[in-house]
Amino acid sequence: MPESKRRESLDAARRGREPHAGKKFVMTSRDQILGAARAALHRREGDPVPPPPPVLLSEGPKQGLVDQFKNALEALAGKVVIVNSHEEAAAAVNKALNGRTFIRSTDPCSREGMATTEVGITSADYALADTGSLVFFSESGESRLLSLLPPCHIAVIESSKIVSSLDDVFRMRPLPGAESSAMVVITGPSRTADIEMRLVRGVHGPGEIHVIVVEDVTHSQ
Repeated sequence: MPESKRRESLDAARRGREPHAGKKFVMTSRDQILGAARAALHRREGDPVPPPPPVLLSEGPKQGLVDQFKNALEALAGKVVIVNSHEEAAAAVNKALNGRTFIRSTDPCSREGMATTEVGITSADYALADTGSLVFFSESGESRLLSLLPPCHIAVIESSKIVSSLDDVFRMRPLPGAESSAMVVITGPSRTADIEMRLVRGVHGPGEIHVIVVEDVTHSQ
C-alpha cells in the first residue's frame, strides 16, 4: 500500500475511535480495520446501530407445496412419506426405524443419550418447499441436538407447516431473533466434499433423514 494511502487509512481509523481522556491511544490492527469501516459508513465508535433496511419478501405459490417439498428433499437423498392420519404416521415412523434405537423429542433425554441413540424423532416448526428444508426455532421446547447428533433423523410435520420459501417464514415471524435464540435450517442429510472433492454423507450430522408429512392433520383429529 502506498504511504499516502496508508496514512489516509490510519487517519480514518483514528477518526472512528477517539482515545480516552488522559490515556495514550495505541492503534492496533483491529482498530485500523474497524475504524476504516466506521469511516466508510460515516459513523463513530459508540454510535447506535441504525435500523436494518426494509426487505422485499417475495410471494410464493400456495398450491402444490407438499409435492414440491417432497421432490426437493428427495433430490438431496432425503426420504419423504405422505400420510393421511396419525396412525399412518406412526406406522411410517416404525418402518423408517427398522428396529433401531430411538429417542423422541417428548422423551426425557440427556446429551449422552442423544449421542448414542441411532435415531432422533422430532417435529419441525416449518418446512420449505423450494429447498426441501426443515426449520427449527430453539424455543419450540425440543432439543436441537436430537436432530443433529443421531446418525438418523425422522421429522413428523403437518402439511399446513410447509411454506413456499424462507420468505414466508420471515413474513409470519418477522423478528425471529426477538422470539428465539436460534433458527436452524436443515436441508437434506449432512454431506461434505472437503476432502478430494468426494461427497461423503453423515460427517457433520445425520446421514439419513426421513420426513413424514401428515396431510390435513386438523381434520383427522
